[in-house]
Amino acid sequence: MFQDEARFGRMVRPKRCWAPAPLRPVLSNGYEREFVYVYGAVSPLAGELDWRVGREMNTTRMGEFLAQVSQAHPGDLIVMVLDGASSHKAKDLPIPQNMRLLPLPPYAPELNPQEHVWDELREKEFPNRVFNHLDAVIRQLHQGLPRLAADQERLRGLTTWPWIVSLNLNAHYNKVAKVLSEGDRYGRGRDSGGT
Repeated sequence: MFQDEARFGRMVRPKRCWAPAPLRPVLSNGYEREFVYVYGAVSPLAGELDWRVGREMNTTRMGEFLAQVSQAHPGDLIVMVLDGASSHKAKDLPIPQNMRLLPLPPYAPELNPQEHVWDELREKEFPNRVFNHLDAVIRQLHQGLPRLAADQERLRGLTTWPWIVSLNLNAHYNKVAKVLSEGDRYGRGRDSGGT
């Protein structure tokens, strides 16, 4: 899974919009600096999205999100790929037993497909909208995130990049090769000579 946080707020991000000629579109603008944070983790191959909305971004909230993801996927070993935010590297960050953290190289957000999930959410749920209160932003997130999470094909299309697919295939190939060279779960190796 690939994890990232994003900030959503009352400031408008103007986008292109259409109006019939000769009219010009009118766009409201807001300058209020109020924000809410969203933690997200996407599994590109499965097309699954886990998310959590919070008022702050820190080590405590990151630990709560990791626990939420761990509980949602109890039978899986989760390799969580994430950036180098301080809350991801904190010594007091609780990491669930079924999870391993794998950092991305520094200054490389383009390697994280979760960034595309945020772009899609902003484009489809927040274009040219001014919110009167931060609660309205939170309501919009609670409407838009489940819609996006339910659309597995759209998530796959946004996040399943060729290098991610090849990583998965290589990992699967290496696992099979290891089993064949070491023996199967019954202790029979490829060259054991046993039947």
